Amino acid sequence: MNKLTFKRTNGNVPKALAGKDHISGLVYFLDANELPSGFSEKNRIKLVSSIETAESLGITADADSWNVRNLHYQLSQIYRLNNGITLYVGLFTKSAGVPTFSEVKQMQNFASGDIRQIGVWNGAKALEKTDVTNLQGVATALESADVPLSVIYAPQVSDVTALATDIAGANQKNVSIVIGQDAEGVAAELHADEGRSGATVSGIGVVLGLLSAAKVNESISWVQKFPTGIALPAFGDGSLLRSYDSGVIEALDNARYLFFVTYSGTAGSYMNDSHNMDTPTSDYCNMELTRTMDKAVRGIRTYLLPEMGSPLYVDPDTGKLSADTVQHLENVANYQLSDMTKAGELSGWKAEVDPDQNVAATSTVEWVIKNVAVGVLRKGAIKIGYAESV
Repeated sequence: MNKLTFKRTNGNVPKALAGKDHISGLVYFLDANELPSGFSEKNRIKLVSSIETAESLGITADADSWNVRNLHYQLSQIYRLNNGITLYVGLFTKSAGVPTFSEVKQMQNFASGDIRQIGVWNGAKALEKTDVTNLQGVATALESADVPLSVIYAPQVSDVTALATDIAGANQKNVSIVIGQDAEGVAAELHADEGRSGATVSGIGVVLGLLSAAKVNESISWVQKFPTGIALPAFGDGSLLRSYDSGVIEALDNARYLFFVTYSGTAGSYMNDSHNMDTPTSDYCNMELTRTMDKAVRGIRTYLLPEMGSPLYVDPDTGKLSADTVQHLENVANYQLSDMTKAGELSGWKAEVDPDQNVAATSTVEWVIKNVAVGVLRKGAIKIGYAESV
C-alpha cells in the first residue's frame, strides 16, 4: 500500500515580540584561548536568536572549556524563559586588573542603542565595591548618550555569608547583583566539575530571561507570573538556601542582592525581589522603577526630537508662549506616556509647559513631566481571628 509519512519537527523559529523591551545583551568573560569557533578576536559580538544558533557558533554543552559549557547553560536558561528574546552575546577576555566594563558600552554601540538590559557574567572574580561603581559609571554614560540600560552582574561567590553589605549606595540604580544559582541539574554538574570544582555558575541566565520577558513595570518577583524553574535554590558558593537561618536570608535581601527563594505551601522557586544597588529610599530602588522611567524617557525623546528647530509662536500681547504652542508641546510629550498608561506600565501622568517662558530670548522650553508609577505588592498585613458572627 502506498503511504506518505509526515514527521512534524520543531524548527525553533524565534518568536517576534512587539516593541523593544525584550532586547537584551550578555557579556561573558573567559580566557583568551576559549573563544568558540563562531567568534574571533575581531568578531566578539553576535546576535544569537536561539540555542541552536548558539550551538552553530560553537557554544555547546559538551565543549572542552568549562566557561563555554557554562555559557551554553546560561543561554539555555534565557531561551527557556523567553524564547522571543532578541539577544546580543559578547565574549571578552578577562581583565588582569580592575575591570572597567567598557564591554557593556561596546555591546550597546553594536546594538545601535537598542539593548534595554544586559547581563555581565564575571564568575571568576570576587565582588568588590569598585565593580558596582564602574558598572554604574558605564550605565550613567550610556544614559547621558540617550541609550539607558539595566545591568545584571554575576560575580564569584566564594562564601555567601561573607558578602559585603555596604555595596549598595546612592545613585546605583542601573546595577543589580545576582548571587543565586541552581543546586540541581546542569548547574550542579558545572559546579562540581573536577576542573572547576566549586566555581560559581550563577543564575544570571534565569534573571535575564525573566527580566526580558517582564513588562517594564513588573517586578520579576511576581510569584504568579515569574516562577524561575530553579529546582533547588542555592548560592554561588554551592550552599543551599534551606541551610540558612531566616536571619541570614533577610540580611542578604536587605543588602539588596538577587537570589532564588521558596515559599511554604507553594511549589517552585521565585526571585527574592527585583532589587538594584541603589538605596532603598530612592525613587529608582527596584529594576521596574528604573526600566519604566528609561522607557518613558526614550519614548518622550523619540516624539520630541523632531520638534527641535521648529518655530515657537509667541503671544504678541505678553511676549510669552502662545496657548496653541503650549498645547502642542504638551500633547507631543504626552504621546509616550499615554501609550504606557494604556499598556498598564504607568498609573498616570501629566506633562506641562509653563506658558510664562521667554522663549524669544532663550530658545529654550522647559517641560515638567510627572509620572505615577505602578506599585508592587511586597508585603501583606492580614488581620484574622474568631468572631461570634460576621
